[in-house]
Amino acid sequence: MRSFWAEPRVPDPPARVWRDWALVAVIVTTAILEGILREELAWRAVAVVLVAAPALTLLWRRTNPLVVLAIGFGAHTAAEVVARFGADESAALLATAYVLLLPYAVFRWGSGRDAAIGLAISLFSHVPWLATSNVVDAGIGVPFLLLPAALGASMRYRASSRLRETDQVRLRERERLARELHDTVAHHVSAIAIQAQAGRAVAASQPDAAGDALEVIEREASRTLAEMRTMVGVLRDGEEPDRAPQRGVADIARLARGAGDGPRVDVELSGDLDHLLPLVEAAVYRLAQESITNAVRHARNATRVSVIVVGDSDCVRLTVRDDGDASPFGAGSPPGYGIVGMTERATLLGGNLEAGRSPDGGWTVNAALPRTGTAT
Repeated sequence: MRSFWAEPRVPDPPARVWRDWALVAVIVTTAILEGILREELAWRAVAVVLVAAPALTLLWRRTNPLVVLAIGFGAHTAAEVVARFGADESAALLATAYVLLLPYAVFRWGSGRDAAIGLAISLFSHVPWLATSNVVDAGIGVPFLLLPAALGASMRYRASSRLRETDQVRLRERERLARELHDTVAHHVSAIAIQAQAGRAVAASQPDAAGDALEVIEREASRTLAEMRTMVGVLRDGEEPDRAPQRGVADIARLARGAGDGPRVDVELSGDLDHLLPLVEAAVYRLAQESITNAVRHARNATRVSVIVVGDSDCVRLTVRDDGDASPFGAGSPPGYGIVGMTERATLLGGNLEAGRSPDGGWTVNAALPRTGTAT
């Protein structure tokens, strides 16, 4: 009950639209026509005013639902009293049925305090009618009055659930973009840094080698810029994203390179690697790329990085191992965003990833992804 009482109002309720004016126009017109055509009404003009005037407040039922409800049910009670002075005690205007919109509005748009007070006002306004009604009428009338309130609460809960789901989707998308940014850009930036170090070391003695390093730096920088533009283009509204296919298992072979300025990268592909889902192929490529980047950047004295991809009947297995003499993180330090991102990527596809020191030295990354790509 405390949680319900403390529930805030719905932020930014919908603005007033033409349908609201049309609704008010229909109610007022109906009340006037009833006042003219129904002969059994007592105090005809008063009855029409008690219906038509409060109906105008429906225009504010979303922004001030409790005030509108209090006015509406107060006028409804007064109209019932006026009707009892006529020949027929049940001869209230049919247009007063609009008050059923008010419990819906207060539960849909109001705070928990508004809803509780509004419900009390709604029931209290019908006490005279309940006192003179039989058990059957009361048993039908009270649930009929509470139905709009239940509907309003249901719609509010549905809207809140949809908002929470949207927030979760946005959070997952941000995490995915963070992984993509790290996996894509970090690989090229690592290559740029290594080539820059090599170029500076040989600039004085081997100018041609320094020129080759600058050429590699230019190429990697261009690739980084192109991929960054692609990602930014996807994020911008109204711009068509790049339709180029994502990298897959076959592209892992391009990550192999000689021992030049860093450890040699050997790639071995075996098993059934055909007909994989694009999502699985892209994940395997990114995991291999990030593992190679970590090995090249952090593995001290490493001379070789081995990348093995094996396609089994139910999953794809990736093993990346280097022969360095230290872990990528150093003793006692927590893993960086790279390992966290790789683990999340594998988990989202229903797979698993383990990274740690090898028994014979170096660092090993083992990942297994189901061929079905059971993403959640």
